Amino acid sequence: MIKRSKLFGNKTRVTFCLPKDAPQGAVSVVGTFNDWTPGEHELKVRRDGTRTVTLSLGPGHYRFRYLASDGVWLDDEHADAVGPQGSELVL
Repeated sequence: MIKRSKLFGNKTRVTFCLPKDAPQGAVSVVGTFNDWTPGEHELKVRRDGTRTVTLSLGPGHYRFRYLASDGVWLDDEHADAVGPQGSELVL
């Protein structure tokens, strides 16, 4: 799931969230906003068992995927679109 909230100026706070039943172990969100660097934006476990990470992003078109520690790639069905190169987010 993706939550968005506008910030002052042209930035948007984007929270990437995975459900409790997502793969165990470390999961990071990687994409065009961080040069597809694993581990740079690792999701943290919340009390309810979901995992989230929040980024501040400028306007643009971003591609991203979640990368689990066992090398499993996950797309986000709540993204603006999902294509062969992953999930897409338009801000």
